[in-house]
Amino acid sequence: MISTDNNPMERIGLIAGNRKLPIIFSQAAKKRNYYIVAVAIKGDTSRKLKKFVDKIYWIGLSEFRRCLEIFKAEGITKVVMAGQITPWRLFNKEIDRDQELRSLLANIRDKKADTIFGMIAEKLKESGLELLNSTTFIEELLVKKGTLTEKEPGAEEWEDIYFGLDLAKAVANLDIGQTVAVKKKAIVAVEALEGTDNLIRRAGRIAREGITIVKVSKPKQDLRFDIPVVGLNTVKNLIRVGARCLAIEAEKTLFIDKEQSIKLADQRGISIVAI
Repeated sequence: MISTDNNPMERIGLIAGNRKLPIIFSQAAKKRNYYIVAVAIKGDTSRKLKKFVDKIYWIGLSEFRRCLEIFKAEGITKVVMAGQITPWRLFNKEIDRDQELRSLLANIRDKKADTIFGMIAEKLKESGLELLNSTTFIEELLVKKGTLTEKEPGAEEWEDIYFGLDLAKAVANLDIGQTVAVKKKAIVAVEALEGTDNLIRRAGRIAREGITIVKVSKPKQDLRFDIPVVGLNTVKNLIRVGARCLAIEAEKTLFIDKEQSIKLADQRGISIVAI
């Protein structure tokens, strides 16, 4: 495992997906005096990441082999994956341009998240790269148990939370998704490939106001990838659909922009609880 001490410019690799998590990881790594080599995905990774890393390489989704070659040339032995790749790109024609990636995807048993990420982890290992936990350097973002907002969930919300919790765990165990939307003990929507934000919007269209969102980790969560993440975008989407409550799993969910997110939730009367 990587040291968290202030080592003089120890090198670490970053496979950067979308949104803010790659930047947050990079900021935390820099505080510990790490030299960061980032491989950024064209069409997904924020251009702002360049300001927070020492070196950045931009590759297309169809350049899987190049990612391994970059880390080898840079003398990287430890890598973190932070941020997601837009799910629909799995079906994009750009995959067909990389013969190795196309072959790998064709030969795995299914296209579930754990299967795909597990395959990537194995290919990294074969190239002499260790894939570290995605919580490396940012463990403090793992949310603690309790009600995080001023407003506690009401009796009806608690019924929906506990009703949705076991079902969300069952769905997560099947590696379908990690989130369900509930209203009056009815499952309104189940997350699949589209991600949590799209699930919230879809549930809002179906059930209108008053939904509760329950997001969990997988029963056998691999902390190297696909760990649950919520943040400001999550809260903004809850507001758009008139949701009442967000329940997340304590100690197993990363909460980014927590202070700003909770403040906004308080302003709009939304309960957020870690269970």
